[in-house]
Amino acid sequence: MKRRLLTAAVIGGAGVMALASPAAAQDAEGAASQVILDNIWVLIAGILVFFMQAGFALVEAGLTRAKNVANIVMKNLMDCMVGVLAFLAVGFSIGFGGEKLGGWFGWGGFGTPGLEDATALAVGNLSPATFFFFQAAFAATAATIVSGAMAERTKFVSYFVYSIGITALIYPVVLSWTWGGGWLAQREYPFSDFAGSTIVHATGGWAALMGAIVLGPRLGKYGEDGKPRAIPGHNIAYVVLGAMILFIGWFGFNPGSELAADEFVPQLAVKTLVAACAGAVVAMVVNWAVDKKPDVSMAANGLLAGLVSITAPVGTVTTPVAVLIGAIGGAIVVGSVKFFDRVRVDDPVGAISVHGVCGTWGTLSIGLFARYDDAFLGREDAGLLYGGGVDQLVTQLLMVLAHGVFVCAAAGLLFLAIKKTIGLRVDPEEEVEGLDVLEHGSPGYGVDVVPSLPATAPGASSGAGAQPEPATA
Repeated sequence: MKRRLLTAAVIGGAGVMALASPAAAQDAEGAASQVILDNIWVLIAGILVFFMQAGFALVEAGLTRAKNVANIVMKNLMDCMVGVLAFLAVGFSIGFGGEKLGGWFGWGGFGTPGLEDATALAVGNLSPATFFFFQAAFAATAATIVSGAMAERTKFVSYFVYSIGITALIYPVVLSWTWGGGWLAQREYPFSDFAGSTIVHATGGWAALMGAIVLGPRLGKYGEDGKPRAIPGHNIAYVVLGAMILFIGWFGFNPGSELAADEFVPQLAVKTLVAACAGAVVAMVVNWAVDKKPDVSMAANGLLAGLVSITAPVGTVTTPVAVLIGAIGGAIVVGSVKFFDRVRVDDPVGAISVHGVCGTWGTLSIGLFARYDDAFLGREDAGLLYGGGVDQLVTQLLMVLAHGVFVCAAAGLLFLAIKKTIGLRVDPEEEVEGLDVLEHGSPGYGVDVVPSLPATAPGASSGAGAQPEPATA
């Protein structure tokens, strides 16, 4: 009898195991498939972010003069190339490696250990290689923002040195405070910045501000009475094409920051879409009301302002609020561009306003409008860990202030050091002739391609969003 019971038990147990095995195997296969999907999606998103470099190059080239187009695209090419190498050598380690020194500075050794291990997981389901690839794209973005604000008067070698400095040290320190788990991530109400309105864009924006201040304005930008003159760019089609490339790339920037291929990626894409559209429309309308013309370049900058503004709160707000945040960003950028023009900070493309000012607005908007924790996008059971409010706004404001002081000080010291050693600005003669031939050995265009253009009637006062007006140099 006992033998029969034992036999039945063994047979029954074997049956249960046989029935359970397919389900267990399916679960294991599903988990493995999810890992692959997450890595492929974030890799594609990173490619889209790298493609944004082409958009930046076209916007900046279009808003500056034909005699400097080769210099502009060379700076955009090289700040990406050398920036990735600097981020690989030391930047990633400062941002994400090792223990944080007082929560302020990390270090995990030179290089990026683990990149060769295809089976390891760095963050979530992402391999070390996927995570580094995506973060390197962000580092290159922070670096290239500065190029436009320093256009038409910066030595190439000096800009090359700057590119190493921001990707090897300045941007990684900001990472170590926030996404790297430093002091701002350890607060009771942790700092929230889903895809980098402050971490990426305001870092580039405030560095651009310091570069423009240390350099001084372009020759002919301000008249003897101190009033700004518009120095028109040479190709408005480049500006719009570049803005649209950035628009497409942003669907890697924001949805990719989910760091997973899940059901919330489309929500992030929609919120990015509607904020960008609102920013473009509002910027056009506001500038139209002020200057009596619907300026093309200002509308393009409004598109970018909406994108930068929604980059931080995209994981924490509803879709209608995303429209509102983008719309406010579009209005802000018009006033900001005109403000910096009035205070004689010459920013040919509006980079300070788009990335610094609107990046700050997007970061603070979380404290005003957040509904969800950005780690639990759209999930009603998330506990509403952020939920906006005064406490969250205090954290956001603390980061904005600490970040602004640090980036302005670090970038300002870097540019001053470059100025005192190898020099930051080209000679006046070179600035008048253009940087392409004297800096790079050949013009960006053949002389038969770009004829002399007649000056047109005076218009708006800004380089970004300005009607053409004759100007010296």
